[in-house]
Amino acid sequence: MRDCNMPENAMKLLLERRSVLANKLGPPGPDSDQLREILTAGARVPDHKKLVPWRFILFQGDARAAFGGVLAAACASAEPDASDTRLETESARFSRAPVVVAVISKTVESASVPEWEQILSAGAACQNLLIAANALGFSSQWITEWYAYDASVCSALALEDGERVAGFVYIGTAREPPAERERPDIDRITSSWAPETMA
Repeated sequence: MRDCNMPENAMKLLLERRSVLANKLGPPGPDSDQLREILTAGARVPDHKKLVPWRFILFQGDARAAFGGVLAAACASAEPDASDTRLETESARFSRAPVVVAVISKTVESASVPEWEQILSAGAACQNLLIAANALGFSSQWITEWYAYDASVCSALALEDGERVAGFVYIGTAREPPAERERPDIDRITSSWAPETMA
């Protein structure tokens, strides 16, 4: 049953949200029902003209290690001198959390919806995944890292024309509480527009 103080709790969540490094995540992760709820929240973002300019690819269970093999192979191809330690690190990347969600930005030609708006919508989907995961008691991190931009990795993800990786959202349980970090001074980054004084 949802908490009757949901609006108050939602604001608390937004004000206190903190990413947890992927390598500090562990089990348990969301079950199938919880993951579906997280994805549903991820898809509930501003989307001008209902283009749905994003999609999700899930990595769970053995698929994480299998995709790690793709990352290691891509690394070895790009860096022939990569050490065994480096390749082992790449192989284990997707095993850092129980669930990894690749958010794929998919822009389409539209006379009324600029590409930039579609890309921003994909970013909003990433953020909603973070918030939803946190709301269900999990921790998460949204990152890209080198493999989001590697051609062979994008090929393994079967990206089509107009698609790119908006981010990989790692979801699991924090092995230790994250330390708070310095946040922007709202007064320094906020201004009010006013018309110039008429002469």
